[in-house]
Amino acid sequence: MTTVDLTATSAPPATDQPPAHGPEERKRRLGGVTWAEVVSLLGALVGSFGLDWLLYERVLPFSGAQGFLLCWYLLFLAFSYTIGVTQWPALHVRERLVTLVAWSSGLLLLGLIIGQLVFIANRGSEAIQHSNFFTQTMSATSAVSPITSGGALHAIIGSLEQIGLATLFAVPLGIGAAVFLSEIGGRTARPVRTLVEAMTALPSIVAGLFIFGVVILGLGLDACGFAASLALTVMMMPIVTRAAEVVIRLVPGTLREASYALGGSQWRTVWSVVLPTARRGLSTAVILGMARGIGETSPVLLTAGFTAGMNANPFSGHQVSLPLYIWNYVRQPYGLMNARAFGAALTLMALVLILFISARLIGGRKPGELSRRQRRRLAQQAAAR
Repeated sequence: MTTVDLTATSAPPATDQPPAHGPEERKRRLGGVTWAEVVSLLGALVGSFGLDWLLYERVLPFSGAQGFLLCWYLLFLAFSYTIGVTQWPALHVRERLVTLVAWSSGLLLLGLIIGQLVFIANRGSEAIQHSNFFTQTMSATSAVSPITSGGALHAIIGSLEQIGLATLFAVPLGIGAAVFLSEIGGRTARPVRTLVEAMTALPSIVAGLFIFGVVILGLGLDACGFAASLALTVMMMPIVTRAAEVVIRLVPGTLREASYALGGSQWRTVWSVVLPTARRGLSTAVILGMARGIGETSPVLLTAGFTAGMNANPFSGHQVSLPLYIWNYVRQPYGLMNARAFGAALTLMALVLILFISARLIGGRKPGELSRRQRRRLAQQAAAR
């Protein structure tokens, strides 16, 4: 019987050459900026500036700083594209050009915002550096009184009360309308959505005229902070509704299905699953509504009246707010009155910042995340066991 040596036939021949592989793939670098791109941008920046200066000063009869800067920006984009196509593929150059436009636009907006803040702070620093601005009213202050007399305490309290009442009215109505549009729907959802979209583009003066005609003239209510809060509610409610509807629609449908599978009703699902999941987005919707309402002047001008003294009761008597305070004093031909107006504008911006931070802290936790107090209580209960 013949035997076969399997080890001899199955072993591959020994060779000193390495195994053959395909062509080595080069890793592509996504994002970032190379030195060649930086040098190209600097060259485009310098070249466009030189050509712009030559056109403005030697060739064309143009003048003005704004036109010079605009032409410089357009020439800079043209130079960047021209230099780029000589080095990189056209698709890469177009992508970099769009990125350049986006970054420059963002920097321009940031510069405008910083410029406004610096301008308002510079004009209003004379008023806010005195403590009487936040502790006194204008009841005993005339147009020629020194800056150490009078303040905006009554306007600050009026703004807080009016925006607080408007938020109390607009948020439940807006979120309720958003829940109806996203969770219930039906034949009536389309006209409701059309009405909300129409109210979004409603001019603020029309909202003030509506409350002035219906509430003040029709129902006989005097101009007061409550009437102003109703006008602000008309402005805030469509903003809250549209933003909340978008946020609620982003909640995954699997969460709703899981709640229904566990026997939860539609109301229970919305209250315990949908709204807690969308809490952070709903906080943003409330912020957008408050930002729209807190700076409105026209509705307040028609519905709240004006007073130089303190009125902490929004349901009786005229009540001034910070936008109305600014509008009234910035028009006067007195430097100190203008300083008080810009100080009130700076105070209004600070209040908006405080509202943003507060809303972020309140709605910043994730769904199901426990607060410090809840975690402390659970730890105490576990320790007691």
